Amino acid sequence: MENKSSKKRKWNYVLWGILIVVVLMPQSRMFIQKQLMKVGFFQPKLEKVDQPSPEKTAITTETPNKATVSFKDESGQVYNVDELKGKVLFINFWATWCPPCKAEMPSIQKLYDKFKGNDKVKFLLVEIEEDITGANKFLKQEKLNLPIVYPNSNIPKTWLSGAIPTTVILDKNGEMVGREQGMRDYSAKSVEDFIQNLINQ
Repeated sequence: MENKSSKKRKWNYVLWGILIVVVLMPQSRMFIQKQLMKVGFFQPKLEKVDQPSPEKTAITTETPNKATVSFKDESGQVYNVDELKGKVLFINFWATWCPPCKAEMPSIQKLYDKFKGNDKVKFLLVEIEEDITGANKFLKQEKLNLPIVYPNSNIPKTWLSGAIPTTVILDKNGEMVGREQGMRDYSAKSVEDFIQNLINQ
C-alpha cells in the first residue's frame, strides 16, 4: 500500500510540475490569455475614465523643456503628438518579450480594422525596446498589419508608469481621456463606441 501511495504522490508531483512549466512558458501563457479574452475577461473600462486634470496634458513630457512627445517608424518617419491634434490617438505601449502585450494584439487589430481609412483617428503601437526585428517577426507570425512605432522622445509618466501593456487614448485636443494598464480586449464594442464618440465631438 505504501508503494502505491508513494507512486501516486510522485505522479501527482510530476503532473503538477508539467502543468506549472506549461503555464509559465510564454507561448502557453499567451494562448491561455487569448482564450480568457474570448470568454469576456479583460474587458476595458474606458467609458468610465474621468477627464484628465490640466497638468496631465498629452503634449508635454516630464522633462523641464516640455519637449514634444514623438515616435518614429521603421523607415524613420516621425510622428509628433502635437502635430496630430484634430485626430483621436490610440497609443499602445508594448514589447516583444511581453506575452500579455502580444496576447492583446489580435484584439487591437480588430479595432484598427474598424477604423481603417478614417483620417480622424490614428493608431500608434509603441514597441518600447526598439526591437524592430522582433516586432516584424511577431507581426508576420501572427498575420497582423498594425502601425508599429518606436520612442523618439521621453514618454510622459502619466501615460506610461512602467507596466506594459499600457494603452492611452487622447482626444482631438491632445488630452488623455482613457488609460488602461494591463492586457485588455480592445475588440469590445464599448471601445469602438468610446473612440467613435471622441471622433464625433
